Amino acid sequence: MKLVFAGTPEVAVPALDALIASRHEVVAVVTRPDAPAGRGRRLVASPVADRAEEAGIEVLKPVKPRDEEFQARLREIGPDCCPVVAYGALLPKSALEIPAHGWVNLHFSLLPAWRGAAPVQHSVMAGDEVTGASTFQIEQGLDSGPVYGVVTEDVRATDTSGDLLTRLAFAGSGLLVATMDGIEDGSLKPVPQPEDGVSLAPKITVEDAQVDWHAPALRVDRVVRGCTPAPGAWTVFRGERLKLVQTAPAQDRTDLAPGELSAGKNHVHVGTGSHAVELLWVQPQGKKPMRAADWARGVRIAPGEVLAKAEVG
Repeated sequence: MKLVFAGTPEVAVPALDALIASRHEVVAVVTRPDAPAGRGRRLVASPVADRAEEAGIEVLKPVKPRDEEFQARLREIGPDCCPVVAYGALLPKSALEIPAHGWVNLHFSLLPAWRGAAPVQHSVMAGDEVTGASTFQIEQGLDSGPVYGVVTEDVRATDTSGDLLTRLAFAGSGLLVATMDGIEDGSLKPVPQPEDGVSLAPKITVEDAQVDWHAPALRVDRVVRGCTPAPGAWTVFRGERLKLVQTAPAQDRTDLAPGELSAGKNHVHVGTGSHAVELLWVQPQGKKPMRAADWARGVRIAPGEVLAKAEVG
């Protein structure tokens, strides 16, 4: 089939590579416009745009997919299907109707679970033991279209959302190619999603990523892993934000109050609503990530000192 691929971040690149290597022809790529990045805030192309240009593929960067100029070019190309991975913009009905086989999204959950922008983060934070990826026909609803296929992936006890998303990006790329194959030869028909089991996964905000030390240790650890690498779990120490890069449960410590710090030569423990967690890596405001024990030695934690929750307002 003649394909126009839509995607933006690094996680979409494995799928683009897999489609380029497949029997199908990727004739163009749709991606978000260049965005400011780095300290200089200069405009930078998306990872998908960079990969497409390396491969000599036409790149389309509409400000909005409803732009008539973009849709006119899409009609000129006449794609059979538009596979999508983390494109980052809502597609209007007028654009959805252009390709003969519509737009097919690779979504990183087992639909109808975790519909929305942050399925992997929510899966980790909820303590799911198994997740996966789904390919489905895009329609006007939020990730509600009929499903072509799924792959499953175990969630490991130490997985961050970044770890899990990387594995799903590669597993999902194979699923997306297989879906294109099945659409082309007619062997795949999408199946409507069940009405039961729907859960939503809205974007995780910075506020969502603040750790509540009164929560159980298991919940604290899941929040840290689910918010890593973005937006980054955090707390407050001596009035400044402290980013929590890596933690681990410390079930043998039950003597610390929620948020109370205990630092030894090679460890830093924090109390929660149940047993303690160990801080392994932290990032003080304005500094690079460092081992928590090194940070604790530098700040000289006083007995009874606590990590707090930011005051609201």
